[in-house]
Amino acid sequence: MFDQSILTMTTILAGMQDSLLVLKSSKDGWKVHESLVGTHPQSIAFDPLNPNRAYCGTFGGGLWKTDDDGGGGGQNWDKIGTGVISSPNVTSVSVSPLDRGSDGFNVVYTGTEPSEFYRSDDGGQSWERMFSLNSLSSSQSWSFPPRPWTHHVRWIEPDVNTPGYVFVAIEAGALVQSRDGGRTWIDKVKQGPYDTHTLATHRNAPKRLYSSAGDGYFESFDYGETWIRPMAGIKHHYLYGLGIDSEDPQTMIVSASSGPWQAHSAGQDAKSFMYRRSEDGGQWELISKGLPEPSGTIVAILVASSKNAGEFYAVCNRGIFWTTDSGISWKTLDIPWPKEYLSQHPWSVAIEEE
Repeated sequence: MFDQSILTMTTILAGMQDSLLVLKSSKDGWKVHESLVGTHPQSIAFDPLNPNRAYCGTFGGGLWKTDDDGGGGGQNWDKIGTGVISSPNVTSVSVSPLDRGSDGFNVVYTGTEPSEFYRSDDGGQSWERMFSLNSLSSSQSWSFPPRPWTHHVRWIEPDVNTPGYVFVAIEAGALVQSRDGGRTWIDKVKQGPYDTHTLATHRNAPKRLYSSAGDGYFESFDYGETWIRPMAGIKHHYLYGLGIDSEDPQTMIVSASSGPWQAHSAGQDAKSFMYRRSEDGGQWELISKGLPEPSGTIVAILVASSKNAGEFYAVCNRGIFWTTDSGISWKTLDIPWPKEYLSQHPWSVAIEEE
């Protein structure tokens, strides 16, 4: 049954392996449909100024946008960036919460495989490549292990506190940053994370960075100049998803596995877990109440509600799960879950709450 405590205007976009799953809440339950069928969605972002505008980067199909409104948002998508974004493999897209562009849209960033970084100041109508990213010294060593001849922009995190600050994770290779919207770059530091999968900033914790990485969990309190690796309690050191409580920057959830094979394989080879921590310097706790069994579960993608403290969503091959107590207990969203999803790897999730 639909839980009335979920906001009646919540939209969830989940990037499955072969399509985009669109969920819209109502008093009667979730309305669900698929979009971008046949593409491989990698990254999704809403524009905070325009709740009907979302972007989706796909692997092989380029970059897309939607402006759908009403009860069926996310049904109609238009391809953008054609002829400018050189690669059809768009691995990351993000919208700055602070930097305003023209035409009523916020600045949009996108990254590709091989690693290139683009910026749009007009809602995706035009794009500018930030060539200086590829001039960093570390770029000579960037290499993605499953495809060692290439590399890609895994994550783009525009800072939620300082305009112009944007952090970029190359998987695997470097966590770098720009303080002028991508025009110039500061290279990685030696003690920082090497293989960041998800990066976060928090409006109640200026200068703080959170990194969920293949080489563990990392934190910085000075915009990445120095890092610590607080792993106490985590027994599975390959981390992937990450969510930070919207009100409490000390409360967070990560998804984890013993290694990349167990994290990303389909079938019984998959085995993943989730952990939570509620205090800086505290122990991580393994969580399982309401979640699927670890065996056969592909590592989850996580997102925190921006409106409701303690509320998180997790997407994996077993379904979409939801918590309102910061991960202590979970419920499964009551939506159709086709059997083909059980063998699909979700890659991204975004929510918009009105």
